[in-house]
Amino acid sequence: MITKGANNTTSGLRALLAAPSFLRLWAIGGCVNTMRWFELLSAALFTLDVTGSGLDVAIVSSARTMPMLLLGAFSGVVSEAVNRKHVLLIGQIMACLSSGSIAILAWSDVVRPWHLGVAAAVTGVVWSTEMATRRRMVGECVEVPLVSRALALDTMSNSFTRLIGPVAAGAIYQTVGITGSYMASTAVFALAAFLVFGLRHKQNTRRLVISQVPRDLAEGIRYARGNVTIAGVLMVTIFMNLLGFPYSALVAPIGKMVFQVSPTLVGVLAASESFGAFLGGIWLTSGGPNLTGRTLMVGGSILLMACVILMPLSPFFSLACGLLAVGGFGSSAFANMQTSLIVLHTPSHIRSRLMGLLTVCIGMGPLGILLFGAVADWVGPMLAIDLVATVGLACVIASGLWWQRREKRGIVPEINPGGVP
Repeated sequence: MITKGANNTTSGLRALLAAPSFLRLWAIGGCVNTMRWFELLSAALFTLDVTGSGLDVAIVSSARTMPMLLLGAFSGVVSEAVNRKHVLLIGQIMACLSSGSIAILAWSDVVRPWHLGVAAAVTGVVWSTEMATRRRMVGECVEVPLVSRALALDTMSNSFTRLIGPVAAGAIYQTVGITGSYMASTAVFALAAFLVFGLRHKQNTRRLVISQVPRDLAEGIRYARGNVTIAGVLMVTIFMNLLGFPYSALVAPIGKMVFQVSPTLVGVLAASESFGAFLGGIWLTSGGPNLTGRTLMVGGSILLMACVILMPLSPFFSLACGLLAVGGFGSSAFANMQTSLIVLHTPSHIRSRLMGLLTVCIGMGPLGILLFGAVADWVGPMLAIDLVATVGLACVIASGLWWQRREKRGIVPEINPGGVP
């Protein structure tokens, strides 16, 4: 492997920031991802205030990610046939209309948690296209040597949106309530749609034949099963999204019931992991460690899981925030390698299908959210996080050992964070 020097790092970042298409896609991602986490916490706080149930919070939260499980693979096939810019534009318009509807209902004082669940499901449909459209476009709008760095920079900004989204949600919800929260998200989704209009994107499209979708999906699954790197990525992604990341659905109950803090500080707790991930993204974008993609992805997952397990046991609110911030370094490594390994190890003609399969694996999140919520109603939010995340930690470790053994049996290309095979 090759370790890039500071001059190459600087020139690489300069090249990325000089690419108009990358800048637009980067800005669009910043808008929509900020509102994704903003709405997630706003809906959770409102549902908890109305119902007082951790399970109800989990149900509303899972509605946002369930479409990824159900539609992720299909969106991958569609995005190979239909112009990805058009898919991206329609998605932002749908999200804008959905948030605007909630703002109107809230202003009329008739909004209920199930309304937020329906709106979350609509936004979730849009989210199910993210990997196969915008995220893939980020990796393809730059030269091959810059792919991993472009994705690392995009991952870093996504981490920043997960930082500012919950903090802004907690502050705005505490100040102006659910009406002001969804008015803000409506405006930001409208800005994202405007940015898509000016995006330059070239793509060879083909006629979408619905009857061929099962065959296309089967081809993608066969490729994933035959490539140990892709199989390893998908396996770790399943366990992280089923047994790890859904802990975030219990952040509101943990903050209000365990640490007894205000909605604004609940937002700070929710954003702590993202703060660490943002710092980790800066590290990876500027070169990062000279480690293989497998080591970064599995090691980062283990670090995050360990910190999530320790977080609810913390005697102090500030220590809980610090633990999640440390775990954020792990989630940054996981998220960057999750996409980079697929983009760099798959041919372009099947890439969207594999990104669609990745979306399905990410879509395990709602099942994990419901699991966390059900266990929380049984034993409380603190013990629920520890029980489920401990099982997740064991599964990730087992997946990493399997991946390592399979690599030793054959020749598997490895990359470092700089994107050099």
